Amino acid sequence: MNFNLLTENLTNPALLFFVLGIIAAYLKSDLEIPQNSSKFISLYLLFAIGFKGGQELSHETFSAEIAWSILFGIAISTLIPLYTYFILRKKLNVFDSGAIAAAYGSVSAVTFVTAVSYLEAQNLNLHGHMVAIMALMESPAIIIGLVLITVFNKKETNEVKKRTVIKHSLTNGSVLLILGSLVIGFLANAQQAEGIKPFTNDLFKGFLAIFLLDMGITSGKKLKSFFSFGWFPFLFAIIIPLVNGCVFAILSSMVTADIANRFIFAILAASASYIAVPAAMKITVPKANPGLFLPMALAVTFPINITIGMPIYFLIIQNF
Repeated sequence: MNFNLLTENLTNPALLFFVLGIIAAYLKSDLEIPQNSSKFISLYLLFAIGFKGGQELSHETFSAEIAWSILFGIAISTLIPLYTYFILRKKLNVFDSGAIAAAYGSVSAVTFVTAVSYLEAQNLNLHGHMVAIMALMESPAIIIGLVLITVFNKKETNEVKKRTVIKHSLTNGSVLLILGSLVIGFLANAQQAEGIKPFTNDLFKGFLAIFLLDMGITSGKKLKSFFSFGWFPFLFAIIIPLVNGCVFAILSSMVTADIANRFIFAILAASASYIAVPAAMKITVPKANPGLFLPMALAVTFPINITIGMPIYFLIIQNF
């Protein structure tokens, strides 16, 4: 086993800025990224990934492999909430179980962005259709989570406004931006894309480092109160993502042999949404506790994936 991958990831500047953010929160420092700046950076990262993905997609030919990959991605975001819900119900109520299952079935755009940076460090390129698959995986898990809450909460089905959440999941800002950027990148020719390349490529890693610093500060603050819920949510947030990532790293070989694509599938399966799902649940399932599912996804699963998860998934893909 090549542990150099793990060492390289743990000394990655972007990751170290994330750690710095956690330390700052622990020390109660006044270090913070202004909210408007943080939002701009997150929009920039989604825009850059979408645009670059569209450029890559314009050079690809639609094939059976791409079609199967799309179906595989949707299957991942449908299956994960189905089985995780019943694990969660052993300890948690219907609302929290449905919300957490939806979060872990959906995807984290920031984890995806970090994974793209990891691929570049391994001299591998992201394929454009994987950006589209990532965007398509946002909605199914949210819908499945809400269906589960509706089915198993027969006394209070009105708590879930199904039509509202379906509309929200399809028009979510992050989904709309990354899909729109993908289309624009696809339509732009190489000469036009070259004009904004310094913005979409050269600045990317610097913005990612600042954004992860902000994520570290946010995670550190939320982690303090998270342990009041006991050990079950904490262990779930560590074990389930690693299991999902490893399993789908292996199963992805059924639809593609490309190492970069398989790695992205593993990351998408392992990640948990802490933007789209919490926003959707706040609107549609107010009884779900954001103080539980938000720290699970952001303060536990996210750092687990970007520290030890990515090297493990990559090693599995190389060997299976």
